[in-house]
Amino acid sequence: MFGRERIEYKTPEQVLLMRRAGLVVAEALAAVRERAVAGVTTAQLDVVAAEVIGDRHATASFLGYEGYPATLCVSVNDEVVHGIPGPRVLEPGDVVSVDCGAIVEGWHGDSAITIVLDGAEPEDVALAETTERAMWAGIAALAGAERLGAVGEAVEDVVDAAEAAGLNGGQRYGLVEEYVGHGIGTAMHQPPDVPNFRTRDRGPRVRAGLCVAVEPMVVRGQRFTQVLDDDWTVVTGDGSRAPHWEHTVAVLEDGIWVLTAPDGGAERLAALGVTVAPLA
Repeated sequence: MFGRERIEYKTPEQVLLMRRAGLVVAEALAAVRERAVAGVTTAQLDVVAAEVIGDRHATASFLGYEGYPATLCVSVNDEVVHGIPGPRVLEPGDVVSVDCGAIVEGWHGDSAITIVLDGAEPEDVALAETTERAMWAGIAALAGAERLGAVGEAVEDVVDAAEAAGLNGGQRYGLVEEYVGHGIGTAMHQPPDVPNFRTRDRGPRVRAGLCVAVEPMVVRGQRFTQVLDDDWTVVTGDGSRAPHWEHTVAVLEDGIWVLTAPDGGAERLAALGVTVAPLA
């Protein structure tokens, strides 16, 4: 059923199907995390994810999407999102963002992690951790939000606090604005948009059946980006590094559930004062 904003609100049964897709994504990313070390190519990581998704009788969301040629997006260092896996060999200190989607019985799950390889600069480690904290803060805000804009406010607050604490060596962080979170369900990208920053528009009302992907991207320099000649890979304009974290989240009658987290987000959300709702 669509609301006036043409948002696809899910039934509890549909949320359970999305949970199945989310768990496939979580398993694929866990397998990729284990293999992501210096000396491995990004194409090899793509094979790992494809095997997990195939073994679970699911379908990769990304492969063939508007012509995209791979199962994963693997974005390294100054690549923000949509990096195409290939012969690139990972090196010590690389910041590697891995985005994965899967489909089960027509329903999508979508999640991203950032892996910082051994030998990275402390500021790059702090950057990845800040971005992950910002994602969880945005998810936690969704639990009690009246409007979806609360997510972006919470994300920006975490980034501002990290900047004020000097975690970026006294420099400013940039919050990417061209690429935002999104609704998800029978399609990988649906209304509504989920900005990772404050906006004048408070966004649609948050109510049961809303399923969204929360995915902040924070850079060590300026927030501006550009797309490479492959028409996919997005890079920072100034060469700064840019982690990317993402989870698919369902709003239920009694709270939220993180569909792409094995524990539903219980551990990380508990630390933020949020208890996940029962998933029927």
